[in-house]
Amino acid sequence: MGNNLDLTAEIVKELTNYTNEIEKKIDNAAEEKTKELVSELKKTSPKSKKNGRKKYAKSWTSKKIGNKHVVYNKKYQLTHLLEYGHAKVNGGRVEGKPHIKPAEEKANKEFLDEVERVIEG
Repeated sequence: MGNNLDLTAEIVKELTNYTNEIEKKIDNAAEEKTKELVSELKKTSPKSKKNGRKKYAKSWTSKKIGNKHVVYNKKYQLTHLLEYGHAKVNGGRVEGKPHIKPAEEKANKEFLDEVERVIEG
């Protein structure tokens, strides 16, 4: 009976170690993709000296909240307007310049590919 308990304890220990290792590798991959996404957004965001959009492109950053990596822009008021466009004060419309969604989709795909690589070993 003692041998079964020892074997069970050893299996649990190994599974715990494996799970912790996988979690760490996935978190590292998330952190790396987050940094790459911030860099991509800084490059692809609309830039104009007018209305502070040069600052907008430079304002992308990230932080970790719990176990989540969050990418955001300190000039958050402009993200929707620049991504999707907006109406002008005197009529007409400013077309959007999609830069967030393409970068997000690319980062998500690369992250999922990396998670598969980590799990497959």
